[in-house]
Amino acid sequence: MLQFIIYGFLLLCFSIHLIKLSRPTPTTTNNKKRITKLPPSPPKLPVLGNLHQLGLYAHRSLQTLARRHGPLMHLRFGTVPVVVASSAAAAREIMKTHDHNFSGRVESAVAAKLLYDYEDISTAPYGEGWRQRRGVCVVHLLSNRRVQSFRRVREEETAILMKRMRDQRVVDLSESFATLTNDVVCRAALGRKYSELGSNGGRKFNELLLEFMELLGSFNVGDFIPWLRWINIFTGFSVRVDTIAKEFDDFLEEVVDEHTRKLENRASRETEEDREEEEEERFGIITKFEIVFCGQDMFAAGTDTSYTVLEWAMTELLRHPKTMERLRDEARRVGKGEAEINEDDLDEMLYLKAVMKETLRMYPPIPLLVPRKPSRSVEIEGYHVPAGTMTMVNAWAIGRDPGIWEQPEEFSQRGF
Repeated sequence: MLQFIIYGFLLLCFSIHLIKLSRPTPTTTNNKKRITKLPPSPPKLPVLGNLHQLGLYAHRSLQTLARRHGPLMHLRFGTVPVVVASSAAAAREIMKTHDHNFSGRVESAVAAKLLYDYEDISTAPYGEGWRQRRGVCVVHLLSNRRVQSFRRVREEETAILMKRMRDQRVVDLSESFATLTNDVVCRAALGRKYSELGSNGGRKFNELLLEFMELLGSFNVGDFIPWLRWINIFTGFSVRVDTIAKEFDDFLEEVVDEHTRKLENRASRETEEDREEEEEERFGIITKFEIVFCGQDMFAAGTDTSYTVLEWAMTELLRHPKTMERLRDEARRVGKGEAEINEDDLDEMLYLKAVMKETLRMYPPIPLLVPRKPSRSVEIEGYHVPAGTMTMVNAWAIGRDPGIWEQPEEFSQRGF
């Protein structure tokens, strides 16, 4: 019944705006006698714009549209103007030449709920607060020294994974890779892993993290057609977002409180004043919530992205036995008969690096990069991009551009 009401309402809006179909879509704007040319655009529908042309996999649909209309397209998702870059040249201008201009992020109701109203690093507006939080993460989690300090964590968790695989006759690689990356990130960012809570506790944490990531990447019609936000209430989407946001927030706050209690109980010769000065020197003026933001970003950026690439790499190796055999030969040669390969050996495994690069080319973990918006109007590839336009880079299409790659749809041993 609800579907009929929604479709009837959309049909009414379509009829009201039908007259717009007879008006040609302008490709230029005249502002004080200055002609500015917008990127090519496929035909749009009233109300929906180009939303009807996005299939289940938006990056594939946009790749098909780019082949017809060019590597830089101007679309409209509901009421939101969108520019999509599907070539390396256009992406370079957006992300390198004009990177400061495109440092703004696009607002999303789901991201606002899940990421503390744009207070985290990935969605916060560019400014002093963003720089401070980014600095905390870089110095204490992502610097070369800190990454090397977590080497033991990575090697221990990898050894646990290999032992588990040897002990089992049938292995679920997806679950195994997810557990590995989650445990490494947990130990690095939070000091412990949560898969060891037992079957129920570990599964609950993994399910919570999975649903958090699914919601973060979900399509929210209210972001593009604001007067249809009420649909999320009837479908239960809003309640689902609120529930997961609270559960994940409670989990991270409990982790921070646990660490705080450990520090308070730790015997130390330092005075309280010494500890406060040390904390301020290490972190600057940073609140508990900002620590939570950093932890949240580590999960959002470092878990499913990593194990997704591992899954695709194993899939392609199983499809290409010769590549698999050559990789095994390299591992035996570099490992010199040892049972395990350590991180020092990876520098010599050039074929492995080539395999991973080819995997990332074909299967980028985020096919459509995080949308940006320019703070000022700018010219990209000879086309005018107005200020505030939602700008997307289709990494999937760039990795499969026939103008750059030979046989782009094939997992090839190019340069291996």
